[in-house]
Order: sequence, then structure tokens, then C-alpha cells
Amino acid sequence: MADHLKTFFDARLVERLGASLHAAAPTFPRAAFIREAEKGLDGHELMDRARHIAGALHRALPQDYPEAVEVLLRSLGPRTEATEGGAMASFFYLPHTIFVAEHGLEHFEPSMRAQHVLTQRFTAEFSIRPYLERHTAKTLARLREWTEDPSEHVRRLVSEGTRTRLPWASRLREFQKDPTPVLALLERLKDDPALYVRRSVANNLNDIGKDHPALLVQVATAWMKNATPEREWLVRHALRSSIKRGEPAALAVVGARPPSGIEARVTQLPRRAALGSTVEVHFEVTNRSKQQQTLVVDLAVHFQKANGEARPKVFKVRELLLGPGQAETVSKRVSFAQLSTRKHYAGPHRFEALVNGQGLPLGVVEVSG
Repeated sequence: MADHLKTFFDARLVERLGASLHAAAPTFPRAAFIREAEKGLDGHELMDRARHIAGALHRALPQDYPEAVEVLLRSLGPRTEATEGGAMASFFYLPHTIFVAEHGLEHFEPSMRAQHVLTQRFTAEFSIRPYLERHTAKTLARLREWTEDPSEHVRRLVSEGTRTRLPWASRLREFQKDPTPVLALLERLKDDPALYVRRSVANNLNDIGKDHPALLVQVATAWMKNATPEREWLVRHALRSSIKRGEPAALAVVGARPPSGIEARVTQLPRRAALGSTVEVHFEVTNRSKQQQTLVVDLAVHFQKANGEARPKVFKVRELLLGPGQAETVSKRVSFAQLSTRKHYAGPHRFEALVNGQGLPLGVVEVSG
């Protein structure tokens, strides 16, 4: 994905950007901007390409920031209708948000207006973060207002922009220490009508739980009271990392207590596999106790690392409700394809069922190069 985005920021994009700005402001020095933005562009990686273009924007736009922002906003295309799974076209506006993040901190109102508009075309989740750090109280107050905005893109900005561990972004250290201000915003969004927003709320809570697991359980427990199916899904999604780690308090929120008399028996697992292949594992989970049990079933694969050590990665499988003596077979596919985000190595890979956090061995697959 990153490679595709990287090549998305090419000379053609620069020319499109120059044309849109020239149409918005005929005095915009399009030719000079294109020359500077294209120079050395191919030598940069993804985010640095966007920053390189944003730097050229800064030097080509009016030096008066409010005036420059007005030119940017006049150059924008229509608001996006899609919320998830859209094409990469919206990344066209990444240099715009970088410009606002890097040059607008002394101009709060024009920058807030710009981010309100830009997030309805791309996302301002990255550009809002410097404002949360520099103008904490004012930005939190504005985000509180935006929790009631008609646009779900704007409402999602509230929850996504305040994530303490947002991917591709620097961490919000002060909110990592004390997430109370963030939780106050999430409280207003927990029953948002848009799944797009609720998923972001869940992801934000999941981030909080990595630093404050007890607080996450406290919030999740409160939110599960009289919860709608939509809110219950949100809470379960927020607890996913805690559940994968087998934290008893998180499992208890979804009704999964420490298992008793639970067995896992593998029914299909190859002894050997090759790098680049896909392995399918099937295993039967049986309740040997005399009580019905709610079971959260995951799969842990202990992947080999370059140093010869093995480190587990947990894959979500499904939840089961098993009565006394009842059994059910579940399955999962595991890929050993080389990815930009995960490199695989030859060697023994141990497979383990995790049932309410309890590890039950399934077998070992010897992966060859």
C-alpha cells in the first residue's frame, strides 16, 4: 500500500495540483511551483514526498497565511461521499494538510476552518495533532463542538485525531498519561449513527487500553450497560487487543470467564509449508465441563524471526457458546507470504489455540525457504 501511495505522489500529481491552484488564484506561480515540487521528488519516500510538495506550496502561496489558506480552500474539489474502502485519490490533499500543520499554528481560526473543510475530502487526523499539543484547551473545545457536526467525516476527525497511538503519526504523550479529555469526547460519540465514526471510537479506546488497561475495562463495563447491538459491537472491537492478550478483566466484560474443562484438538494442520504459501488450520473446541461457557477463540502463531527467536502473532477466530459436552470445529488461514509489514523466515512455527486467553497446543509447522 505504501509503495502505491509513494508513486501516487508523482509529477502528474504536482501538475494537477499546480493547475487547481492556478485556477483558484490566477497569480499563483504555477510553473515555478511545478519545477520546485518535481525537483528531487523521486528520491523521497511516501511522507517525505508529501512534505516536499507542501514545502513548495509554502513558497509559492501568498506569505500571508490566512490568504494562502483561502487560495487552498478555493482550489479544492467536491466533498467525498465515501467513508471507507475508497480509492487513493483523496491522498491528493495530504500536502494541503501538511501545509496547515506546519505553517498555521499561529492562526488558529483559519486553520480550524481549513481542517474542517479538508477532512471532508481527505482527513485532518494528522494535521489536528500539532494543534492539540500547542492549543490544547481551544482545540479540545472545538472538537467538542464537532462531535455534533452534520458531517460524519468531521465527527470521525474528533475520535481519530485524538488517538494516542495513531498509525503514521507521533504519539500524543500528554493524553497517553491522562486520556480523560479524550474519553470525554468519545463519550459523546459512542452511539454515533455512523459505523465509520463508531469504528474510530473503538480504535481510540483500543489505543487507550494499551497504556491504561484497567481504565479501558472500566469504560467498557459502563458502556455495556443497556447497550444497543451497535454499541456492544463497538465495545468488543475496542477490547480486541486486550482479549488477544488474554486479560481476564477484558474477557469478563464480554462474558468470557476463565475456561474450565475446555479442550482443543487439531483436525487439519500440515506438518510442512513453504515460504509464500498459505496454511489452513482446523481445530475442534470441546466443552468437557458441566456448565455452558462463552468462549473467545483466537489462534496464536509463533513466527520465526531473523534472530532465531519465535514471537507470537494472535489472529481472531470467533466466539463460541458451548453447552456441556458440546464441540465445534473452527478454522483459520495463515499466510506466509512476504509483506512490507511482516517478513517471514524458515523454521518451526508453533500453532496454539487461545481460548479465553488460555493457550492450548495444536502443533508445529516446519516452514522451508
